[in-house]
Amino acid sequence: MNSPILQLLVLAGIAIFLILRLRSVLGTREGFEKPPAPIPGDTKARGRPDLEVIEGGPDRDITDNVPEGSDSAKALAAMKRIDPSFNVQEFLRGSRAAYEMILMAFERGDLATVKPFISEDVYNAFAQVVEERAKQGLTVTANFVGISDLGLQSAEFDRATNEGEISVRFTGEMNHVVRDAGGDIVEGKPDEIRRQKDVWTFARTMGTDNPNWELVATGD
Repeated sequence: MNSPILQLLVLAGIAIFLILRLRSVLGTREGFEKPPAPIPGDTKARGRPDLEVIEGGPDRDITDNVPEGSDSAKALAAMKRIDPSFNVQEFLRGSRAAYEMILMAFERGDLATVKPFISEDVYNAFAQVVEERAKQGLTVTANFVGISDLGLQSAEFDRATNEGEISVRFTGEMNHVVRDAGGDIVEGKPDEIRRQKDVWTFARTMGTDNPNWELVATGD
C-alpha cells in the first residue's frame, strides 16, 4: 500500500474516533426537545399573547375587579391617568388591612389610633357610639377572625377636584361580646363567630403627595 493511501486511512480513522468521542460527551439531538425558554420581558416571543403587551388593550388591573366599560372602570382609568402609581389590587390589599385596623379600634373604643385614616364625619359617628357605650357602662370584647369576602363595589372620580372614591364590600368574621357594668353578657356569645357585612367608601385626592386613603362613609 502506497504512502498517500495509508495517510488517508489514518486520517479517516482519527476523524471517526473524534466524532464518536464528541457524540459520547455531547449526546445527540433526537426526538422532542423543549424549546429554549423565552427571556423575561422579551416582547419578540411571538405566538405567546401572555408575553406581549397589546397597545390599547384592556387594563386587567381594572377589568379583574369591575366590568369593562362600566362607569366604575372609567373612573378607575381616570384615577390612573392622574396618578400612574395607583394600582387597584394594591388598594384592595390596603383596604383589607384598614378594615381590620379601624373596625378593631372602634370595638376597643380607641379611635385616636385611626383618626388620621377616617374623615371627620365618620370619626364623630364612631365616637358617639363609643361615648354612649361608656355612659351605659358597657364593655366590648372582640377578636377579629378574618375576612371571608372582599370586592370592589363601585368607583367614582371627580374631574374638577381629582378626588377618587372607591366603595369596597367586606364580609368580616369576628367574635363580639358586650357586657354590662355587672359583667353580664347582653350581646353575643364567647364561643360564637359573628359574620358582618359592610360597605366602606374610601376617598383620596389623586396626584398629591399624600398616598393615604380616608374612610369617608360606612354602610351595609
